[in-house]
Amino acid sequence: MIAHGIRTLGVLGAGQMGTGIALVSALRAKVPVLLHDRSQDQVIKGLAFVDKLLEKDVSKGRISSEEAKEARDRITGVDGVHAMRDVDMVVEAVSENLSLKQKIFQQFATELSPEAILASNTSSISITKIAASTIPECVSAASDAGKKTAGRVVGLHFFNPVPVMKLVELISALQTTSDTLDRARSFATACGKEVTTSKDVPGFVSNALLMPFINEAIMCLEQGTATRDDIDTTMKLGMNHPMGPLQLADFIGLDTCLAIQETLYAGTRDSKYRPSVLLERMVDAGWYGKKSGKGFYDYN
Repeated sequence: MIAHGIRTLGVLGAGQMGTGIALVSALRAKVPVLLHDRSQDQVIKGLAFVDKLLEKDVSKGRISSEEAKEARDRITGVDGVHAMRDVDMVVEAVSENLSLKQKIFQQFATELSPEAILASNTSSISITKIAASTIPECVSAASDAGKKTAGRVVGLHFFNPVPVMKLVELISALQTTSDTLDRARSFATACGKEVTTSKDVPGFVSNALLMPFINEAIMCLEQGTATRDDIDTTMKLGMNHPMGPLQLADFIGLDTCLAIQETLYAGTRDSKYRPSVLLERMVDAGWYGKKSGKGFYDYN
């Protein structure tokens, strides 16, 4: 297998996904990680979450206290993307918003090393569109400089919770080079993950299958086909799913579910991806699921 060559990793976004990626990179791949978020308070909160997860692993005998300390010492909070200028790869883990990601990747292309791999943890947004945003307006996409800039962009979709879930979905933009793809795959494997690949289509494989399933479950609730508990129990006991679709939606975040569903709908123009009205209204109400304390279930 090709060596990933990642000596230092940058992670942008210190929420649950970003801190999870930082943790497995430091603990499993054993690389130094620079963690940044626009909110310094979020970085502090994220690092405290890492401490909690490492303490739990030590208490359960999964790792030694020495391994936990070494992993924690590899993760450093930094102030600003400019502090990541020398990283060999950066992983963006912010909210599912195309314009936000395009702005971030424009900044990556300007401020980071020209050899750094630029990876997005997006779960549905086009990697090709993100890659195109890294090319300066004065440079042709067909030029050697344009190809080199966009060619280092790749999709590296980790799953939540990152330390537990075994999968990483690898997505190639039209512009992604084979070297970028191979190195990103090798790094994900070094993090202890199994890797599957998907074309750059709306939702990729995972959410092109999962989100319509969740959306249909919400529609069943909206239309009164069955109660919340009967919908989830049917899928758990009848289909042997570890949790029902409504509970899973709460864990993912209903705002995230809606954003992905809207991306599927806009990207395909297929009515089968139309978001449930109930899902839209719950997001309007600020009922995002577990992270807000209320979704289809109450968590307070």
